[in-house]
Amino acid sequence: MPKRISGKKKQFVVIGLGSFGGSIAKELYHLGCDVLAIDKDIEKVKKYIPYTMHSVQVDSTDEEALNSLGVSNFDHVVVAIGDNIQSSVLTTLILKELGIEKVWVKAENIHHQKVLSKIGADLVIHPESDMGLRVAHNMASEKIVEYINLSNEYSIVELVASKKIHNKSLLELDLRAKFGVTILAIKTEEGINVSPLPDDIIPEGSILVTMGSNQSIRKFEEKGI
Repeated sequence: MPKRISGKKKQFVVIGLGSFGGSIAKELYHLGCDVLAIDKDIEKVKKYIPYTMHSVQVDSTDEEALNSLGVSNFDHVVVAIGDNIQSSVLTTLILKELGIEKVWVKAENIHHQKVLSKIGADLVIHPESDMGLRVAHNMASEKIVEYINLSNEYSIVELVASKKIHNKSLLELDLRAKFGVTILAIKTEEGINVSPLPDDIIPEGSILVTMGSNQSIRKFEEKGI
C-alpha cells in the first residue's frame, strides 16, 4: 500500500463510491487528506473505510442526513454518483444551498452537464469523455505520449523528439516564432528540465511538454518534430 504524504491535512467529501469516486477518495487519502465518504451501498462504504476519516451509508438526497454529517463544514465536495442522474442533480442542489464553496460533479452526458451548470456546480467532470480524447490523440499519432485538453482551442501535449531536432537548442529551433508553441519542460532519462533555457539542447527520444493552440501543436507535430 502506498504511503500517505505527510503535512497539513485538507478535508474533502466524496459522494458516490463507484470506481470514479472510490479512486478519488483513495488517492486523496494517500495524499494526506481527510475524506468523508458517502454512499447508499453499505458494501461500498465498508470497502473504503480504511481510506477515509469517516465512511457513511447515507442517501445524499436527504438534506437532513447531510446536515447531520456536517458537510457544510467542508469547503470541497465531489459528487461522483454515476448511476442516477436525478440523485446527482438533487445532491448538487442541496450542497450549493448548504453553502459549499466548491462542488465538483461527474456528468453522464451533455444534458446532465447543462443541468448541473444551471444549478451552480463549480466544475463538471466528464471522465469517460476526457479519457476518450486522450486515448484518441495517442492512437492517432506515434509522437504523442500524453494529451491534456485545456479548452476547445488550447492543449498541453507531450511529444517525442525525433532525429530531426536531435542536439538542437530551443534558441536554434525558435519554436514559438515558427509554430506558436511553448516548451514547458523537457523530459529525459536523467530527469525533467522545467522551464528550459534557450540554450538547452534537445536529445532524440526526449519528451517535450508542449503548450499552444491545437492548430499550432498539430503544425509542430507534422512539420517541426
